[in-house]
Amino acid sequence: MDRAATAEKIAELIEPFNKKGLALDDSTTFAGDLEWDSLTVMDFVAAIEDEFDIIITMNQQAEIETYGQLIDAVTKLQS
Repeated sequence: MDRAATAEKIAELIEPFNKKGLALDDSTTFAGDLEWDSLTVMDFVAAIEDEFDIIITMNQQAEIETYGQLIDAVTKLQS
């Protein structure tokens, strides 16, 4: 799956978690812009892992702060 298709699928997965209805771009942050707490992050990561059949390690999670970084990480993990 290319980056654009991955981004589209991730955007669909974010929708139920995007309580503020923010428009997403590569610089959208999960903690700051979307105001997610740790439980929301864990639920969302589980949804991403299930959808793409990948594992995102705790170290990788700690490095992913923005929507763009997540897209890049998921794209890389799929290849």
